Amino acid sequence: MTTMPLDEERPASIFIVPFVQLFVGGLFFISLLYGFFDLILFTGVLLGLGLGAYIWGRLSPAKMACQLSVDRQKVFPDEAVDLRIRIVNAKVLPVLARISLQVENALMADDPNEPADASACGLLWFQSCRFQRRLSPRHRGVYKIGPPSLTVGDLFGFYQKDKRLGSSVEMVVYPRLVGVRPISMTKREFYGTPGVRSPVEDPVYVYGTRDYQPGRPVRRIHWKASARHHRIQEKLCEPAEQEKVMLLLEVGRFMEVGAVNAFERIIETAASHAVSLARKGYAVGFATNGIPEGTGASIIPITRSPAQLSLILEVCARVTMTPKGSLTDILSRGYPLPWGVSCLVFSYEPGEATARIAIAMRNRGIPTVFVHAQKGADEFWNWEPMASSTHYRMDEVRTLKGDDP
Repeated sequence: MTTMPLDEERPASIFIVPFVQLFVGGLFFISLLYGFFDLILFTGVLLGLGLGAYIWGRLSPAKMACQLSVDRQKVFPDEAVDLRIRIVNAKVLPVLARISLQVENALMADDPNEPADASACGLLWFQSCRFQRRLSPRHRGVYKIGPPSLTVGDLFGFYQKDKRLGSSVEMVVYPRLVGVRPISMTKREFYGTPGVRSPVEDPVYVYGTRDYQPGRPVRRIHWKASARHHRIQEKLCEPAEQEKVMLLLEVGRFMEVGAVNAFERIIETAASHAVSLARKGYAVGFATNGIPEGTGASIIPITRSPAQLSLILEVCARVTMTPKGSLTDILSRGYPLPWGVSCLVFSYEPGEATARIAIAMRNRGIPTVFVHAQKGADEFWNWEPMASSTHYRMDEVRTLKGDDP
């Protein structure tokens, strides 16, 4: 965390030094005692100016506000983001305002396009000023910008007072997309022609609801949604789309060995495969047993909605290496996998956790493909549950050229 001073500190005025104030006060008393009119006027102005500036500075923080905003809250690494800062003086008293801001080091641009002294401004009554800085996130994650620290005072700069504001902005940085090689996933054809060409709807693949249409079968009514909306709702099912893939991320082993770099690379690989599969027409979902940073979901159900990729990429941006339990238990409680789905599992290496996943998927007849960051011990490859699945090394599914998939 770095404090980004958006302005350089001004040197303190000599008039606020206590020794100088005592000296001026002594001169004022002597001039009154001996009747030196000119000295009385001079020292009186200085004392009045100092007292007025002190009161002015004490009243300056009142009704001051600072608003932060970014032009985009969800970006990829190395994309430029404009941070906008607006300072508002909602009172009659004019002030001199200066701001400093807490910004993560990973967000700092290498070549800021704004000079540092562009953030101090004098505000008259009911006036506002705006500043803009360029940020360039370098790593995936969730970053909090702010809260800002506002320094306000009299226009002479004699007395200044800090005001801590509560406003802040959250920025989500998606994982970097890399080039990936296609992985063959098993197609589950239960209803004939796949995709939107099929006239048959898949009853296990509900992606939404709508108001009930007269003449539709009663079995299509979604009773829970009807109770929630207080009107009869019917299920909307995708046409018979057999290519459904659930991406799973097992984080437990990454945490045990402290493999931070491998964890970041596997997330990039998983996110890139999600984008690649969605572009090919697959219905994609995502689940992980890693605790998300901030407020975020750990399971994204399988669907083909337009916002699906954004939801998956945000989960990949928020996930941490800290596990919150077994991935199979999380799926069984939170999202039982529908029929006709294939699984693509990303893990650190073959082990007990991946074996449990392989057994659970085999019992449900779900084809499973594993992608491991490391080869792991040879003993795990001889396990029958692991041998019945397809396995890849992460380097085998990533291309040397880091282009978007």
